[in-house]
Amino acid sequence: MANLVQELNSLDFSVYIGGPMQAAIKAQHDASMSQVNFIKEVGFEEADGAGTASKLRYVDFVYKKSVPSAVEGNDSLVQSQVTLSVPLLSMLTIPALRIDEMTIDFNAKLNSVETQSIASEFQGSASVSAKFWKVKFNASASYKKTSSSTSTTEKTYTLGVHVRAVNDELPAGLSRIMDMLEDAIVATAAPAANPA
Repeated sequence: MANLVQELNSLDFSVYIGGPMQAAIKAQHDASMSQVNFIKEVGFEEADGAGTASKLRYVDFVYKKSVPSAVEGNDSLVQSQVTLSVPLLSMLTIPALRIDEMTIDFNAKLNSVETQSIASEFQGSASVSAKFWKVKFNASASYKKTSSSTSTTEKTYTLGVHVRAVNDELPAGLSRIMDMLEDAIVATAAPAANPA
């Protein structure tokens, strides 16, 4: 039994428990950096070829809309071309994965089997015979001891890691910026054509 306790004490729990936790922290960090890179690469375009300054990337939608005529006294509707400029980031789902829960199950199973068997055997024989005045005596003895010992330790280790990741809400600062981007949506109407 003492060997089993020593065996359990020799396990490096910092590897079995700390390893998966460090992997989860790195995964969370990588997810955050992925979000930053996504915003930089998708939401902005280079202002000049040098790549020093960036400007917000817009998507323009051009459509026709009926608007009242600009001529006084004319209540009819005329077709006008409208350009709607929308920041691209406000149209996309920004990746925001977060590790919500992590469970580490580590099981150590040690089985020790110890078998010891000892067998002893004693054999002896004696014989006496008398012939006239001579006495003949024969004696023999044998002793046999057999000993065998077997010790076996079986080790079984299992490690189960359960990670639950969710698509998190945007951080408060980024959420405010997205609200500002929605306010930056601009609709520009081309001047209505005057009837001749």
